[in-house]
Amino acid sequence: MQLEALQPGDIVDLVAPASACSRSDLDQGICAIRELGLIPRVPKNIFAKSVLFSNSDERRLEQLRVALYARDSKLIWCIRGGYGVLRLMPEILRWRPPQHRKLVLGYSDITTLHQHLNQQWNWPSLHGPLVDRLGRGAIKGSERRYLLGLLFGRVDQICFHNLKPLNAQAKASRVIRGKVLGGNMAVLQSGLGTPSAMDPRGTILFFEDIGERPHRMDRMLTQFEQVGWFRNARAVVLGDFILGESKDRRNLWKDVIPRFAEAQKIPVLCGLPVGHSSRRQWPLPLNTWAELALGVRGQLTVKSPVRLK
Repeated sequence: MQLEALQPGDIVDLVAPASACSRSDLDQGICAIRELGLIPRVPKNIFAKSVLFSNSDERRLEQLRVALYARDSKLIWCIRGGYGVLRLMPEILRWRPPQHRKLVLGYSDITTLHQHLNQQWNWPSLHGPLVDRLGRGAIKGSERRYLLGLLFGRVDQICFHNLKPLNAQAKASRVIRGKVLGGNMAVLQSGLGTPSAMDPRGTILFFEDIGERPHRMDRMLTQFEQVGWFRNARAVVLGDFILGESKDRRNLWKDVIPRFAEAQKIPVLCGLPVGHSSRRQWPLPLNTWAELALGVRGQLTVKSPVRLK
């Protein structure tokens, strides 16, 4: 299940299956990857003029296909999220899994790609910082050490401490085991009813989001509940939810989230330092073995997607 660790001199394929970043952020990201001892490979004419996307659907599909099937690279690092992967899914669903598995790194709109790789191809993947953030020098400290430790096979797991239990089920001391799946809440909702929708049965569900008002988050959680996601999952762990107004933050954490948590029969916890925060974006392995220890302070331990050297 685990993938081969990166080594200095390895090729990293950069792709932009959703939106584009600035050329400056891309150039700085390329330089930062080279400073890690890796060789970034960027498709020719990766960006084109588009209102919403980094390029045409056809060009984005071809760039992603080439990267996924290339036998000489171990990592695909997504340049930016934004919007666009969902439009590519009808074609991606027709692709057969390559024999040469590799790690895909990204978050936000890349959630759609993660859920396909995790469940249709049974690949592990890594929810983590995008190339544009790397280019801005925004990956620092422990966050950077763990990201590089996971990529280069120097750590075998990542542990998140002091998760806050939000309902009685999360306060009862016990251990839940399963795989972590999920990502951006709005992106996961957009897949409902499509062939690429995620199946949460037996999983530890993870959610994060940015810029959504409390009533929209309530609507999304209600839809997930009504399609049966929380009957079949083992637990829900909430990451960062970035809201601009203090009133919205208060309404989310004093009303929407507590009401949702109390209504569930599975444990619900918050405090995972993963998501869109400008201060922190810890990497989170998806579709690898995990343990969630419940109690007064929750702890999530997630196995690395990469084998130790």
